[in-house]
Amino acid sequence: MLSGVKGILCDVDGVVSIGRTPIPGAAEALEHLASNGIPYRFVTNTTTESRTTLYKRLRAMGIPLEPDHLFTTHEVAARYLVDRGRPTCFLLVEDGVREAYAGIPTDESTPDIVLVGDIGDRWDYPLLNRVFNMIMSGAEIVALHKGRYWQTEAGLKMDIGAFVAGLEYATGKSATIVGKPEAAFFEIALADLGLARDDVVMIGDDIESDVGGAQRAGIRGVLVKTGKYEEDAVKRSSIKPYAVISSIAELTRLI
Repeated sequence: MLSGVKGILCDVDGVVSIGRTPIPGAAEALEHLASNGIPYRFVTNTTTESRTTLYKRLRAMGIPLEPDHLFTTHEVAARYLVDRGRPTCFLLVEDGVREAYAGIPTDESTPDIVLVGDIGDRWDYPLLNRVFNMIMSGAEIVALHKGRYWQTEAGLKMDIGAFVAGLEYATGKSATIVGKPEAAFFEIALADLGLARDDVVMIGDDIESDVGGAQRAGIRGVLVKTGKYEEDAVKRSSIKPYAVISSIAELTRLI
């Protein structure tokens, strides 16, 4: 049993869905939580979709949630940029998510910040070299996250962490990360729940970003064996989950 759980933070990809395919039992597990008065919020590093698009995708799969239950890196990054005084940015994000950065000034040549998100197949050497020169000329690197890979319906896919790490290595500068595993990301969703850290668990398929990040924020991390879960990666990691479960569907018997 997961004792003393009064609220849930939950990843999206690999935990409640893979692409447009729901994880079996995910919707029922979330309905079980709601019926038992246990609130939940989604914290996701997904950068290819806006919160509105992601909400519609999840609802179409039967996942029960409200729009304000979703916390994505875009909202957190936009808040970070506003708090920084709205510096000029070169936005490496998909066109469909730019609405999150309305009011943030952009600069295509000498920005204050290069914001690294996911741009799909648009990554190539000329673009990387262009960004490299922006950073060498003084721009900071801000990354939505530094994930290594993620699970898609077609299999594992390399994530933006490789590009972030490459830019850091080439420029000698360190990126500021705003998404998971940064504690501030979890704390925003935790504050929305209005619960103490000890009363909440984070459920994810990534031993480093989900479980490790949550536990560094003082939140118990539960690892699911769906999505990009790999037993060898778990064995190699120094991070020890509070619990390991087969899938989110197990919540119906554990809580």
